[in-house]
Amino acid sequence: MRLSLIALLAIGFFSFSACAQNQSKNVPDTETNFPIMKTDNEWKATLTPEQYYILREKGTERAFTGAYYNNHEKGTYYCAGCNQALFNAETKFESGTGWPSFWQPIEKTAVIVGQDNSHGMSRDEVLCSNCGGHLGHVFDDGPNPTGLRYCMNSAAMKFEKQ
Repeated sequence: MRLSLIALLAIGFFSFSACAQNQSKNVPDTETNFPIMKTDNEWKATLTPEQYYILREKGTERAFTGAYYNNHEKGTYYCAGCNQALFNAETKFESGTGWPSFWQPIEKTAVIVGQDNSHGMSRDEVLCSNCGGHLGHVFDDGPNPTGLRYCMNSAAMKFEKQ
């Protein structure tokens, strides 16, 4: 009986901790309504198969294969799903990871950071705040001034040269 009580208390503590972490990161849940909502068929009609896989199924492109990991042009990166501005090329940096990396979004409200516990690890997932598309992940090993590395999938974005 005592062991069961300890187990229940531990489960409650970890559940509360997870909820508190999710709230502090502004984590969207499955009921989140984004300004742009489409059915799967509508997304499939407007996205390439690779874009659909990444943006809607939370996939990842292979490192060093994306169109923008080695892009050094000046301009703006937009969501491939809804065309919302996401990143300015001035915040892009060479992370050596094989994915385009940025130290901050174009506006704080352009992205939502949530929790991703897939593949046996816990990471901070980055979603487009306009359509909910999966863009990549953010890590705390980036350069100054933010110390962040927004590690994005090229296929989740479109680039417009300045």
